[in-house]
Amino acid sequence: MTDAAPLDRVLGLLRAIESGAGSAALEPFLAEDYVLTEAPHLLDPAGSTRTREQVLAAADRSGEVVIGQHFDVRRTTCEEDRVAVEAEWSAVLQLDLPLWDKGETIRARTASVFELRDGLIVSQHSYDCYYTPE
Repeated sequence: MTDAAPLDRVLGLLRAIESGAGSAALEPFLAEDYVLTEAPHLLDPAGSTRTREQVLAAADRSGEVVIGQHFDVRRTTCEEDRVAVEAEWSAVLQLDLPLWDKGETIRARTASVFELRDGLIVSQHSYDCYYTPE
């Protein structure tokens, strides 16, 4: 548990992701029963639901896929223990993907809704729109 405001906790999680430090950086923000739900998007047309353990394991492997992750937070909305964040996300690819090559910057407009309990994030619903700049 923490005394930090819900928005501070969520922004802390985003900064931890940006750090590239893996699961050790993310663990302090996530409740044991944390669940990430991603709506269908270009890279995962079926969408997905992942547990805390799956998210932490992916964080430890993320450097194999991207480096230099950055969230440019555009807008936030808070209501008690619910935080909504709109952001521009970018990262440099470490492998080829269908629409991007290794070394290119991949970008997405994101909207995520976080629920917190006792200062920890228990759920995240993300809606990502990947795009290529013109």
